[in-house]
Amino acid sequence: MKIALLTQYYKPEMGAPQNRLFEMMKGLQSLGNEVAIITAMPNYPTGKIFPNYKGKFSCREELDGIEIKRYWLYASNTRKTIPRIWNMVSFTLTSLCCLPYLRKKHFDYLIVESPPLTLAWSGRWLAKLSGAKYVANISDLWPLSAKELGAVSEGKLYSALEKLENYIYRKSHFVMGQSEEIVSYIANHGAKATYLFRNGVDPTRFDLAKKRKRQNGEPIRITYAGLLGFAQGIADICRSINFKELDAEFHIYGAGGEKDEIEAFVNEHPDNGIFYHGVVSRTELPDVLLNSDMTLIPLVKNIFGAVPSKIYESMAAGLPIMFMGEGEGAKIVSENKLGLVAHSKDYSQLKENIRYAATHQDELAVMTENCISAAKNKFNRPRQIAALNDFMKEKLQ
Repeated sequence: MKIALLTQYYKPEMGAPQNRLFEMMKGLQSLGNEVAIITAMPNYPTGKIFPNYKGKFSCREELDGIEIKRYWLYASNTRKTIPRIWNMVSFTLTSLCCLPYLRKKHFDYLIVESPPLTLAWSGRWLAKLSGAKYVANISDLWPLSAKELGAVSEGKLYSALEKLENYIYRKSHFVMGQSEEIVSYIANHGAKATYLFRNGVDPTRFDLAKKRKRQNGEPIRITYAGLLGFAQGIADICRSINFKELDAEFHIYGAGGEKDEIEAFVNEHPDNGIFYHGVVSRTELPDVLLNSDMTLIPLVKNIFGAVPSKIYESMAAGLPIMFMGEGEGAKIVSENKLGLVAHSKDYSQLKENIRYAATHQDELAVMTENCISAAKNKFNRPRQIAALNDFMKEKLQ
């Protein structure tokens, strides 16, 4: 098969979606498919186009053995409405310039990552005009997620976005979703066929022989590695909990809107058992996690259908999960006995969970085995990609 992916974000940007899409396309390529990426000039999370790409409208490159076509967009990471909309719409428009490339290559499938929802619209027409089968890959449900976050309210705009959303589902050859909630939702909103493709994880990236063994008397080492944004609420956790008093250490890796705030707090409170280490690359992440005892995965507000990809990486590293939030992520942790769960912003329960983890090493050992088993048998990404490949071949008939 010949498969193209249209997405606004991709490597060399850092982030869970970028890594997930790379793993999916590289996996499909390893199964004998010809793959290509159509994406924007890299700009995340700084909101500025990376130096090597500045001043270009389009470019072609090869990264990790995959051909990539890039197009200009208006780069911005502000929370202001107009710049955010123009950021999405600009690439929606410039991505249309890839039509001659798609026609020349004769792709069997065009997979389009959404959000942004507007890109799913342009992807639909690019697929139609190039003869490719159109597949919408829904990572977040828009406009529902925007309404839950307070970015959009009920009204004419919301109604128009809902109509666009339903149009995309109806026109897709099939629709992919990364969670049971998403797949159920799109099946009830016009999709002819759906496919559950979780983020999952490649367990072979994690050498469990290197896993840290906590010694008697040592504080429990809890790690957060990821975006330091408002949706994660790491700054509030730092302000609310003295980890040292709980016989714990909190190690933070990443960048984002709260980075400076977190750094300042850590410097001003050196005795709270909190350490900020800066950004960690995808290749460094396994060693960082393997040098930990637990991971902390918080969500300030539950987004229907969202499952943090950090859950899967924690499983593969054999790390019990300290989950703070609601939704399908909390359900996965609880049902598979992968860790301890607290409600969003429930810092009292989080303290109790940390205290429990620090004093119940045998129970943590059981959770560790559950994590490893789930990563290998239930959320194994290479197996999921092989199943997706078989499904796409069948749907091509």
